[in-house]
Amino acid sequence: MISFKGRHTPKEIILQCVRWYCAYPLSYRNIEEMMAERAIILDHSTLNR
Repeated sequence: MISFKGRHTPKEIILQCVRWYCAYPLSYRNIEEMMAERAIILDHSTLNR
């Protein structure tokens, strides 16, 4: 099971971003920009970890 302990971002958002990363040829920085367009502030290093 994945541990989300200590994360400030809700796990649903992190999992959605990881799904996009696996399904489409996107970088973590691309996903960070996509989330910013949706008014969700997320650092690309959060996804990388």
